[in-house]
Amino acid sequence: MSAATILIADDDQGIRTVLSHALGRVGHDVRTTGTAANLWRWVSEGEGDLVITDVVMPDENGLDMVPRIRKLRPDLRIIVMSAQNTLLTAIRATERGAFEYLPKPFDLKELIEVVQRALTSPKDVATPVAREPAWEDEEKLPLIGRSPAMQEIYRVLARLMGTDLTVMITGESGTGKELVARALHDYGKRSYGPFIAINMAAIPRELIESELFGHEKGAFTGATSRYAGRFEQADGGTLFLDEIGDMPVEAQTRLLRVLQEGEYTTVGGRAPITANVRIIAATHRDLRTAVRQGLFREDLYYRLNVVPLRIPPLRERSEDIPELVAHFLRQAQEDTLPAMTIEPQAIERLQRYRWPGNVRELENLIRRLVALYSQHVIDVRTIEAELADTSAFGGSDSADDSQSMSESIERHVRTYFSANGGGLPPPGLYARALREFEQPLITLTLEATGGNQIKAAALLGVNRNTLRKKIRELDIEVVRSVK
Repeated sequence: MSAATILIADDDQGIRTVLSHALGRVGHDVRTTGTAANLWRWVSEGEGDLVITDVVMPDENGLDMVPRIRKLRPDLRIIVMSAQNTLLTAIRATERGAFEYLPKPFDLKELIEVVQRALTSPKDVATPVAREPAWEDEEKLPLIGRSPAMQEIYRVLARLMGTDLTVMITGESGTGKELVARALHDYGKRSYGPFIAINMAAIPRELIESELFGHEKGAFTGATSRYAGRFEQADGGTLFLDEIGDMPVEAQTRLLRVLQEGEYTTVGGRAPITANVRIIAATHRDLRTAVRQGLFREDLYYRLNVVPLRIPPLRERSEDIPELVAHFLRQAQEDTLPAMTIEPQAIERLQRYRWPGNVRELENLIRRLVALYSQHVIDVRTIEAELADTSAFGGSDSADDSQSMSESIERHVRTYFSANGGGLPPPGLYARALREFEQPLITLTLEATGGNQIKAAALLGVNRNTLRKKIRELDIEVVRSVK
């Protein structure tokens, strides 16, 4: 890494010291200040090859400085860091011209990598034009949470806002995939166009092509008039294809042709229509397994999976539960339900629950509590009673559950059988069950060992080469912890 002069502005002396030492160790000349005024003076005098600035400083908001710095010195890269870790902060930083946004606390290794990219990647002198965001009120943001998992989602979304790239959103049911799709649309370059959603699992197979592409009068029995399909309805905006894994193969072929050629014809029509939409797809299924089983076209998968975005289940970001609960309590009050608060012990109990229904299940629980209970404070006994009722109907409780592992697995398998109808297993359940058991088992073991594969293999009782093979097959990201 070639040496550079880095200007750091943060009102926290501790952060300035840590960053100065870390960047100095890799050969950079570092200058630090606790005020925006000093930073602006250095920039105005032509100093520095890179700026790292906090958002909240005593004399000025760091985000407000970004456009001014970009206007004065377009080739000077700016990294924004902030403890205000919301989607809005990430988007504002990107829209105002920051090279990268880093939420606090951040990993020093990651920061050094971002600095390296900022210093070596081609310069882009174009200054983004900031526009009024769809949500100015932090409390009304569509995505809630400040956990590391959500921070990464915010950063990816901010990078995608100015593009038309196709996005594939994956995640369990109830994690908020449509909320993410709507955020991409509402803050994206097509925000003034329509947002049209279609759930593939909810449309009869024989009607999917008509729903997507529309039909002409007389195209089939019952087609008494022309119908504008979802592609036409979404013209100039975003088309959200939810549960894309449930799309019939014959409809997949037509969708692939649209993505390749940029045009389509209605059912019964002949004149081609230009497809002027951004495609966002979502699924709770493992499409790579579906491809191997011949249930999903491989070429379509790669066309849709241009930018993969995984939404974590709630159990992987339990630290977001207090903020989510506060948000749902405010929403309930806005809907004329009684004002309630929740005691800390009750929050802790919610954080130990496994949430098979994810954020949707938590939201429904809070609304039910507000509607049905008369007390002003939700206590831990009330939560225990509600979660006990949920567990009796197949919910998943905390690690102190008295069920054995085999009993728990049996309960979930029965759920899959019932969901498929007729008490029969859905196609490909064996491979899916193995994958869904192995993937979290290996991932959590690697997290517990700080990414040490030798130690993880020993704990799992498998050969190290076997573990490496599974990591590749399951596409598991190994992250080594930095102390």
